[in-house]
Amino acid sequence: MVYPQHASTVDKPLGESKADNAECLRPANRLLALTLRTDRAPPFRRNKALKEVSMQSPWLGEFLGTLILVLLGNGVNAGVTLRKSYAADAGWMVVTTGWALAVLCGVLVAQAFGSPGANLNPAITLASAVSSGDYSHLLSLWAAQMLGAMCGAALMAVHYAPHWRPTPDPAAKLGVFCTSGAVPHRLSNFIGEVIGTMVLVIVAGAIFYRGGSATGPVAGVGQWLVASLVWGIGLSLGGTTGYAINPARDLGPRLMHALLPIPGKGGSNWGYAPIPVLGPLVGGALAGLLLRIAHLT
Repeated sequence: MVYPQHASTVDKPLGESKADNAECLRPANRLLALTLRTDRAPPFRRNKALKEVSMQSPWLGEFLGTLILVLLGNGVNAGVTLRKSYAADAGWMVVTTGWALAVLCGVLVAQAFGSPGANLNPAITLASAVSSGDYSHLLSLWAAQMLGAMCGAALMAVHYAPHWRPTPDPAAKLGVFCTSGAVPHRLSNFIGEVIGTMVLVIVAGAIFYRGGSATGPVAGVGQWLVASLVWGIGLSLGGTTGYAINPARDLGPRLMHALLPIPGKGGSNWGYAPIPVLGPLVGGALAGLLLRIAHLT
């Protein structure tokens, strides 16, 4: 299961040579066209064109997409939580909406930079591997997502630099970066993360399954549907744990909270840290197995 991809094209009658717009926009065709254009170009122009192609890769897409996701997501947390912010105390509706739009922006950036699946989430990458049986890219994409989350959290901390000192509560500062249980109960918090992640993976799989439509969602709409899904999870299920539903989104920023010299910060609550990591991974694996059994991949 992956995040939005363009619908496949329909086979053409024998002898019809005219390609449709979707085929012309495929990466392979774009690369072929670029190669044909640069074969007779001067060497410096040819090298520049090839460098432009090499800037797109699944690893880079996942890194930049996750960076944007966490920068904007942790950013709305900071805006609502930190003192002397214009958005201070704006409430849960603003937080869930901000995270939904952060997902939308992250997915679009990831796809633009070479990751058509735009997972942005180790749990979704694991679900995709379980459902497809292909684990070859699992660790490399996890690394990209973790590094992207760490960089996004660091940029958020720099952006809100003047607001850390006027905020007296160390727990509030930690909450900007990562999650915790509203009512500390390890088992319930763990189960909540498993359930939230399973909903994320199963509904996302249903969005792009061709049972509802022969070609899946219209191109460009899937990203908005996934963002709406994350919004719904936050509104309905997020009040118990802060709905990490993404190991990188929680662990990367938690590491940055521990490493960065934030004025007046407390501990990073490492005792809770395994819950928003293992819970989503278990939920992702279970949901991926269900998608495989149901042939929704």
